[in-house]
Amino acid sequence: MTIFLSVFLLLYWSMHAYLFCKLRAAFALSRAGTISAVAFLLLMVFAPVFIRYAERAGMETVARATAWTGFLWMGWLLLFCASAFSMDIYRGIIFIAERLTGQGLASMSVSTAIAFLLSSGLALATAAYGFFEARNVRAEHLEVPTTKLPEGIDRVRIAQISDVHLGLIQREPLLRQVAEIVQKENPDMLVSTGDLVDGQICAYNNLSAILAGIRPRYGKFAITGNHEFYAGIKEAKCFIEDAGFTLLRGQRINLGNIMTIAGVDDPAVRQLKLGALVNEKDLLADVPAERFRLLLKHRPSIDKGAIGLFDLQLSGHVHKGQIFPFSILTWLYYPLQSGFADLGGGSSLYVSRGTGTWGPPIRVLSPPEVTIIDIVRRGK
Repeated sequence: MTIFLSVFLLLYWSMHAYLFCKLRAAFALSRAGTISAVAFLLLMVFAPVFIRYAERAGMETVARATAWTGFLWMGWLLLFCASAFSMDIYRGIIFIAERLTGQGLASMSVSTAIAFLLSSGLALATAAYGFFEARNVRAEHLEVPTTKLPEGIDRVRIAQISDVHLGLIQREPLLRQVAEIVQKENPDMLVSTGDLVDGQICAYNNLSAILAGIRPRYGKFAITGNHEFYAGIKEAKCFIEDAGFTLLRGQRINLGNIMTIAGVDDPAVRQLKLGALVNEKDLLADVPAERFRLLLKHRPSIDKGAIGLFDLQLSGHVHKGQIFPFSILTWLYYPLQSGFADLGGGSSLYVSRGTGTWGPPIRVLSPPEVTIIDIVRRGK
């Protein structure tokens, strides 16, 4: 966690420094203006850290106000940096073209002030669009044929939620929308593939009650994501169980003769030295191959040794980058950011785009989803 926080603060500081350089290059700031800008940017740099301390100290009102301000600013800053960097590339191309051709291209050039204003305006417009996109949760449907369902069971419908990040920002409005979608789709079971919580919310009974009101016939199952450990596994476990989920931490459970569900902890449990990480290969090795085997794993990483030991892995974590163009960066680490993939050997993977948001309450080209997976019986 310390390494993650240090890297995050370094990158976040660098983005603020980039913004400050652009601001000074675009406008002649007075001494008072420079001091004011630096003071504001320093406040925003450390806002995410202050939010966590305020929340843990029980100052919820202050933490929530800071979270909305700090994370909306973070979303705008991310989009500004992407837009300004693109503008830098454009201006660089014009500069090189002028040197190579020996001709002025004034009609195509953009001044530093105009470039700053254009980047700021585009970032603001995109953030506004992304704010509303993040609140438009939709149902995504997937059908997975199998020969492994027993006679008399033609379909098992699973609703998957992932990366809801309930906490200071994501609260009742999102959760009620999710519950409405799930109830409408009438699944046989509900699964949460990690990062359900992202704060000290065990005492928020109104939130757990919304999920507790969903009672599919085969039950509800959850696994941990990295944020359950960051927020505090004790509080996270409290909330998850109050919401009516069976928490699978390196465990598996049989649904009669229908299927086996296995769930593993996020690697953060090992990184933070909070417990051992159960290997999914060991967890699934002795499950009969004729049973349908559902694996819940927060990160869409594949243990090649487990290929063929599960039929379907459900994951999340990536958010499909959450805010384009930063999905390009997440793609470098997780080539399958969302959707379905056949892994071979009888195993497949589905990666959810996520249901909520982390940090900025903004999504750009990554709409939130509740996934409805129909496991459908096919003849052998």
